[in-house]
Amino acid sequence: MQSDMREVLRIATPTAAVGAIATLVGGLVAGGDGAIGAAVGCVVVIVFMAFGMIALQWAAKTMPHLLQGMGLMIYSAQLVLLLVFILSIRNTTLFDLKVFALSLVVSVITWITVQTVRHAKSKILYVDPEAGNRNPSGGAGGERDE
Repeated sequence: MQSDMREVLRIATPTAAVGAIATLVGGLVAGGDGAIGAAVGCVVVIVFMAFGMIALQWAAKTMPHLLQGMGLMIYSAQLVLLLVFILSIRNTTLFDLKVFALSLVVSVITWITVQTVRHAKSKILYVDPEAGNRNPSGGAGGERDE
């Protein structure tokens, strides 16, 4: 689980940096309400995406045969929970909703971009190099007598 949290932190850090910039810009454009809205938008993205990523990593380790279905279920649950959250704050006066929405979108794009780049650069084995050593019967992957 430690490596899972490291991966989440490696993706959340650039997203938080973008959120800090959005908070500064939101504060300059819309005052204190804008800064709060941008910060809340970024935090919502980091929390939702991190929990989704951790849940998906857990599903991959415990139920790899259900990974695709679990991925769709987690994604659907995230969308529903985000919709419920947005509907619950739609009439709030605690922060600027337009800045919140823009920060939310920019943070999601940042998270997805960083996650995609990290995945593209990762070195994932698609061939098991130890498979030949585990086949003592002399079948495929073992040495043959000629």
